[in-house]
Amino acid sequence: MKYGYARVSTDDQTPALQLAALKRAGCKTVFKDEGISGATTKRPSLLRCLKTLRAGDTLIVWKLDRLGRSLRDLITMLDDLRASGVKFRSLTEAIDTETPTGRAMWQMIGVLAELERSLISERTRAGVKDAKRRGVKFGRKPKLTAQQIGHARKLIKQGEAPQSVASLLRVSRATLYRALL
Repeated sequence: MKYGYARVSTDDQTPALQLAALKRAGCKTVFKDEGISGATTKRPSLLRCLKTLRAGDTLIVWKLDRLGRSLRDLITMLDDLRASGVKFRSLTEAIDTETPTGRAMWQMIGVLAELERSLISERTRAGVKDAKRRGVKFGRKPKLTAQQIGHARKLIKQGEAPQSVASLLRVSRATLYRALL
């Protein structure tokens, strides 16, 4: 069976163009989300659509950007569909996983998504390295200052119980011990 999915981002947009194209493509049932940004994960009609799909069914969208929030999200969703035996078509981009050309296009999109992930990872590593070079500290700020740690050492050396020193400094005993190492 052919199912369609349509989405418009704002209330003043109309899904009429998408709905007409999906009906022409042979969709008997069309799920639509209106006034919902693609960036949100709360797309109730899409969730209902995905739960309805069975092996052998075809999901048809007007454009790829109507389906996924990002390229990574789209790849994940379509890989899940393929694993479930559901076929996919995008009318505007002419991607049809039932044809050799459509499958090749899908593989190219997958390659581009992998490249995008690699570039993001590389830029992140370079940014962290540059920040460290500039002296930026990562992680949580220490709960105890050097002065407090010195005071704690002095108190413990004088016979004060570590638990009472930790309470005095308003930290846990484990935090105190880590600071004293």
